[in-house]
Amino acid sequence: MLQESIEESYIQLDVEAENFEEAIKKSFDPLIENDAVTDKYVEAVIRIYQETGPYIVITKNIALPHAPVEDGANKLGLGFVRLKVPVVSGHKTNDPVKYLFPLSAKASNDHIELLSKLADLLSQQRFIEFLEKVSSKEEFINYFNQQ
Repeated sequence: MLQESIEESYIQLDVEAENFEEAIKKSFDPLIENDAVTDKYVEAVIRIYQETGPYIVITKNIALPHAPVEDGANKLGLGFVRLKVPVVSGHKTNDPVKYLFPLSAKASNDHIELLSKLADLLSQQRFIEFLEKVSSKEEFINYFNQQ
């Protein structure tokens, strides 16, 4: 499930962003280009963040930007962004954010298995260390293919 959801073009390393909202927008750029989500979807992610706070910051340094399916998710997709310089989201215990996994799912339950596998990876210290040192999109894809 992870391998099918992450495309090489969805992986971005050492992205520069002035703030958390810009990081969210940039994280979705490849998903927009591949029609996995619409601009409206990204706007919904930002709006929900502004209204409810940094609920998408799911653990130390890691955010999972997403919105409801009806806001413009066209297909299942998961991206990865490593920021060059971490940004503050406003989360009291998990800031600053350095890694983003933008998510889209066409059906509201499509992403359950995907999130389960991602949560398993995020609980492994060696995976977190890998996120810091991965040097290419190919290396990232190979890691996921071995899981």
